[in-house]
Amino acid sequence: MEAIPYYALLSAVAGLVIAVFYYLDVKKASPGNERMVFLMTEIQNGAKAFLKQEYTWVTAFVVVLAVLIGVFIQPFAALSYVLGAVLSGLAGYVGMTVATMANARTTEAAKEGPAKALPIAFRGGAVMGFSVAGLALAGLMGVYIVFVNVLEIDDAFEVITSFGLGASSIALFSRVGGGIFTKAADVGADLVGKVEAGIPEDDPRNPATIADNVGDNVGDVAGMGADLFESYAGSIIAPVALTAFSLSILPEQATENGFLPLLVFPMGVAFIGMIASIIGSFFVRGGSSTDSKALSRALHMGTNVAMAITIVGTIGLALWLFEDSAIFDNQLGLAASVIGGLLVGYLLGKTAEYYTSDHFGPVKAIARDTETGPATTVLKGISVGMISVGASVILLLIGIGVAFWGGSVAINEAGLTELSASIDPDRIEAFGGIYGIAVAAIGMLATTGVVVSVDAYGPIADNAGGIAEMAELDPKVREVTDALDSLGNTTAAVAKGFAVGSAALTALALFKSFEFAILEASGGEQALSLDIGRVPVFVGLFLGAMLPFLFASLTIDAVGRAASKMIVEVRRQFAEIPGLREGKPGVNPDSAKCVAISTNASLKEMIIPGGIAIVVPLVIGFISVDALGGFLAGALVTGFALAIFMANAGGAWDNAKKYIETGAHGGKGSDSHKAAVVGDTVGDPFKDTSGPAMNILIKVMTIVSLVFASAFVAF
Repeated sequence: MEAIPYYALLSAVAGLVIAVFYYLDVKKASPGNERMVFLMTEIQNGAKAFLKQEYTWVTAFVVVLAVLIGVFIQPFAALSYVLGAVLSGLAGYVGMTVATMANARTTEAAKEGPAKALPIAFRGGAVMGFSVAGLALAGLMGVYIVFVNVLEIDDAFEVITSFGLGASSIALFSRVGGGIFTKAADVGADLVGKVEAGIPEDDPRNPATIADNVGDNVGDVAGMGADLFESYAGSIIAPVALTAFSLSILPEQATENGFLPLLVFPMGVAFIGMIASIIGSFFVRGGSSTDSKALSRALHMGTNVAMAITIVGTIGLALWLFEDSAIFDNQLGLAASVIGGLLVGYLLGKTAEYYTSDHFGPVKAIARDTETGPATTVLKGISVGMISVGASVILLLIGIGVAFWGGSVAINEAGLTELSASIDPDRIEAFGGIYGIAVAAIGMLATTGVVVSVDAYGPIADNAGGIAEMAELDPKVREVTDALDSLGNTTAAVAKGFAVGSAALTALALFKSFEFAILEASGGEQALSLDIGRVPVFVGLFLGAMLPFLFASLTIDAVGRAASKMIVEVRRQFAEIPGLREGKPGVNPDSAKCVAISTNASLKEMIIPGGIAIVVPLVIGFISVDALGGFLAGALVTGFALAIFMANAGGAWDNAKKYIETGAHGGKGSDSHKAAVVGDTVGDPFKDTSGPAMNILIKVMTIVSLVFASAFVAF
């Protein structure tokens, strides 16, 4: 049992080895002709330059917060915070580097059909997937082994929690900054290119095309990678922190009092999920058909195999880990919680697929409404996004119910009270149920390695289509890449379902840990109140409900301002560069100018939204912890609903446009297509900027509150 963290660490190393294996496999594929290599290099250089500047800006923020943690909490916590931030940034950088290498290779492989192209795109994404999961698990297990097992410091679990805060800090800025970059370029390229100039998507004449392809990598690869890194680490930290803070255990007490299984169970699930993801990744193979259903089956085979292995492995782990202990009544209870979380995460993804895939009614209904113009297109997309929240909330509540039941029947609270005789019984009331909810989150993300692989596949396929267009390859190549790209929009929505579902469960567990941390820091004298009849709680509740809307507004406005600058620049180049719009030989756009506009705008615009998520809970916490409790509750509920709404509405608009581009409702160039482009433009910041950042927002505010709980009480 004591060896589980070491096994988890070894599985993380195995995940990193697999990432290297897939990197070498992708690298040996041909990148195509000289023009394709040039485009690949331009995209890669632009993405690297942006990340270098972004990480430079974020470093200043990380240093300031590290100093605050070192002063108010402890130096070891500051060290752990920095480690979490560095590894999160590294995961995003590695994944982005390989994704920009895999794009041209996918295009070249598409000349031979999807059987060759899909595996290359997936394996390029797999480098990202296993880098994210491997670095997150290795870093977290390293912190646990050093500070809990070896040094046995008294505040070891504060140190572990700080690792999650470091990951959250990078994830927030990467998602917001990368999302602003990619959507500013995308909106500018589409509105001037497709609607005004009437030229195809990714046309080499469009000055914003290179910036658009760079944005796919810095937003949908590096930003998404940092997001899932934080989600994965947070899902493991949540049950560990809940156990430590609720039972007031010190590292050396974990084994003595029989609490060790509660600490290492989530690590064991992560170990199983990592091995399952590695095995599942080898089951992804492309077929000869460009039919999206066939491609979807091929791509999701790896996820399905990994899930099946994880379910079986979790049952075996629970049977072994929870035997012969006075505090465990039902060995399979917590396995049921994990499996329930895994299945609900899968169903949340399938719900997202239903509302965003062109195989189903919602997207086809949006496509039909394009025939009456942009207004009805936008209205229908909003309606689809809103109604999708209902199904997602119901699924989440079912998952919470199953997880709470599993934890309740698994853990004997009378036995727990007896072992923890010195602890107030109120502190462990319903502990089992809340712990079950916490481990359900790791169930959702246990197969992060393969889930992120499938998600990162999408931007690679998108870039492959852009290179096919800019290199003026045979239209049949673009048909293959378009089929892969359309599937990528759906896989992204599925991954976002996993991420936002786990965010809600993780935030709930961290919130409960925050409640116990306040009680412990005050010596039992100050209990967190969530009585909405008390004015501070009521005020905090409304502030929390408001903040996700404010955050969404700031990020959407940021995209709008940056896109406006992009539109002006693209129009200027079409007007002032003779022969550019007509495509005269030897006349090339100034793509570097557009990349610079997106870079500068996104870096400036990300500071305020990102800073708000950190500063506001700190300010409220130092004023009133009860107000902070209400604030976190309000933000959790509205943040989850907004994340689902925006992700699904944006995905539905995008795939409605792609559905029309296959020939439906007049096809490319028709009035319906122009209306669909407007809908897609509205949806771009929804699905790739504001929506994905929402799940980070609700977690980062909760984990900031948890890390600084003792400081709030002392103040």
